[in-house]
Amino acid sequence: MIYNQVINNLQKLKLDKMSSYLSTYLDEINKNNISFLDALLNLTQKEIEFKEQRASEFNIKVAGFPFIRTLDEFDFDFQPSINKKEILDLATLRFIEEKKNILLVGSSGVGKTHIATAIGIEAAKKRISTYFISCHDLITKLNIAHQENRLKDALKTFNKYKLLIIDEIGYLPLDKNGANLLFQLITKRYEKSSTIITTNQPFSKWGELFNDNTLANAILDRLLHHSYVFNITGDSYRIKDMLNQMENINNSM
Repeated sequence: MIYNQVINNLQKLKLDKMSSYLSTYLDEINKNNISFLDALLNLTQKEIEFKEQRASEFNIKVAGFPFIRTLDEFDFDFQPSINKKEILDLATLRFIEEKKNILLVGSSGVGKTHIATAIGIEAAKKRISTYFISCHDLITKLNIAHQENRLKDALKTFNKYKLLIIDEIGYLPLDKNGANLLFQLITKRYEKSSTIITTNQPFSKWGELFNDNTLANAILDRLLHHSYVFNITGDSYRIKDMLNQMENINNSM
């Protein structure tokens, strides 16, 4: 009866792992294979690991990543313009503690989003508040908030993340109002939080992109002040995959 009461108490306290492993460790105690204190330590450790794993999975789920990718899956040999050691160092998340930014510049398909996502997932695993959003969706949300007199709250929401990933700046042009909204967000995050940017446009063309050289320079000034910049000049992974598929088809014929 005492055992059942303990199980019930553990379940009420939502200590699911301790509940599921209790019988196993009681057997080990009875066999004198382990002390009561060691068993208790192991049970609590399993519960902590379980809760941390569940929290990590939840953080990854709500971060809005377009896919789940790791740096282990990235083909650095295919992109020799990227310094692998520097990217792996960023995955330690030291840059977040330093409140620095990461800017990934390159044409479509070279792996910018893969790298940004992989680093973001590492942050989410460590329960660092992280959010991924395309530039188009970000400006759309800020525009709607502005029209509904909720801009202050929207900026506050995006500013709360310790790591904000803004993907695909430059794939669609921004009007002056959109550029101004982006400027306000970047300004609020400046020297307070880290931002990862991916863009297919060189910085020299941001004035054209935003239809305002002054605003573009102001945004770049804040992004580049404390940042790591990677210019990726390799070929597209999509073209590589297509060529591999064609080669496999030809070999099978």
